[in-house]
Amino acid sequence: MTQQAGPGADWWRGCVIYQVYPRSFQDSTGDGSGDLAGIVRRLPHIASLGVDAVWLSPFFKSPMADMGYDVSDYCAVDPMFGTLADFDAMISEAHRLGLKIIIDQVLSHSSDKHPWFVESRASRDNPKADWYVWAQPKPDGTAPNNWLSIFGGPGWEWDSTRKQYYQHNFLASQPDLNFHNPQVQDALLETVRFWLDRGVDGFRLDTVNFYVHDKWLRDNPPLPKSIAGENEEPNPYEYQDHLFDKTRPENIAFLERFRALLDEYGNRSSVGEVGDGERSLQTVAAYTSGGDKLHMCYTFDLLGPKFSAAHVHKCIADFEAAVTDGWVCWAFSNHDVIRHVTRWTRPGGDPEAVAKFSIALLACLRGSICIYQGEELGLEEAEIAFEDLRDPYGIRFWPGYKGRDGCRTPMVWEAQAEQGGFSDGKPWLPISAAHRALAVDRQQRDPESVLCRYRAVLEARRMLPALIHGSIMLLETEGDVLAFLREEGDERLLCIFNFSEKAASLPVPARFGGLIPVPFPGAAGEVGKDRIILAPLDYFIGRFV
Repeated sequence: MTQQAGPGADWWRGCVIYQVYPRSFQDSTGDGSGDLAGIVRRLPHIASLGVDAVWLSPFFKSPMADMGYDVSDYCAVDPMFGTLADFDAMISEAHRLGLKIIIDQVLSHSSDKHPWFVESRASRDNPKADWYVWAQPKPDGTAPNNWLSIFGGPGWEWDSTRKQYYQHNFLASQPDLNFHNPQVQDALLETVRFWLDRGVDGFRLDTVNFYVHDKWLRDNPPLPKSIAGENEEPNPYEYQDHLFDKTRPENIAFLERFRALLDEYGNRSSVGEVGDGERSLQTVAAYTSGGDKLHMCYTFDLLGPKFSAAHVHKCIADFEAAVTDGWVCWAFSNHDVIRHVTRWTRPGGDPEAVAKFSIALLACLRGSICIYQGEELGLEEAEIAFEDLRDPYGIRFWPGYKGRDGCRTPMVWEAQAEQGGFSDGKPWLPISAAHRALAVDRQQRDPESVLCRYRAVLEARRMLPALIHGSIMLLETEGDVLAFLREEGDERLLCIFNFSEKAASLPVPARFGGLIPVPFPGAAGEVGKDRIILAPLDYFIGRFV
């Protein structure tokens, strides 16, 4: 049984979350898609890692235009994934194993098949007419403003029934809800209450800064680099400074209402996804301050291609400076980005070494941490042929952007089993041949595997309170080396990570006292008379006495 990260209402602070992408975790019916019963079957694997909570990507009823992030019924399980009874069984078994359940709430938009939108688009004067963001065209018939969709093209779609445009930040089949209408907020909060009543322990809030739009529909200005002709992003969405289509100040009031609802139930938690460019940390600070909004947020700072001590140092320093009384959830991979082993392995490098280095680094950062399924196996990004793509984002921007399917392929449980033990049928996405060699059953038998390293590192982290709750102080270093102190009570730990492909050494910071190594899995750094020596992609954890 998993030991919780913290007592009572603060269990989320410093916890370890494991993200499950339900469609790709385990199929129990042979239809090629994972489901809730399959998750129940594999919960012991998740518990064996030593994590505290499971985050489930959407399983709600949906047309699946955006793989479940287009919800047509917030209070129903899509038949692809099973039934509400299956969900209840999963909650029960997770709790028996000591695991919390966090579900993905997609509140900023619904599917165009949702009954709310069907009614809203029927006329301009029905009871739900203003439940979505509707606007008149300009006199020449064009869209109300210059807002763009992340998935390509204008952020507005013409509706021939109402003879108006409706806003969509993503697909045209994902209309944005109008959070300026109190009835919309009330209805969404009731769907949250529905899942709280079923025993859910927390919520991951998708695109949490997208909820509210500018009432006056003002145009977004261009980014300075776009004006200068220096913007080379493949998606035109990245050419705008998104001042008016997201991160509006009115969002704070809704988050306060959301938190008040969670607080009615006690011991519940929330983590928000914040994508706000260079303003992300300021947004995180606003959304997590005061103890009356979100419990924690994550940004995309460590979900990109940069892999260096300087970059991680900057991310930590910027967060600590900007977010004085909030909390962060760090992650290196998720269902929206290229797997970090692929992003961070240099040409000719060793992916397994990167995987082992990464989990040690993640475990030592101040904050809660999130692991994406398959990360514990050291999976790299799968190559997907265009004809096999299912992600509308990838299909739209191919070949400049290959989409997100490469990180969403099915889990590999058994190296020799058909379809890797994921399904008895044809999987919805092809299983990578390279992934088979990294299957769970094969790695379980190898004490030097990435899987065994993950278990060992997370076990070691639980034994070191400073890594879970402690403060952090960055130290200045030379070269591609990251060093920081973690401190909790009388425990003071020195954490050093060599990102370089060459050996590195740095002086022992004697001003903190005598230093002895901590038995931390994979930490091979050595303490000499006055220097710490690290091999490439090596790390050292020591205790000052």
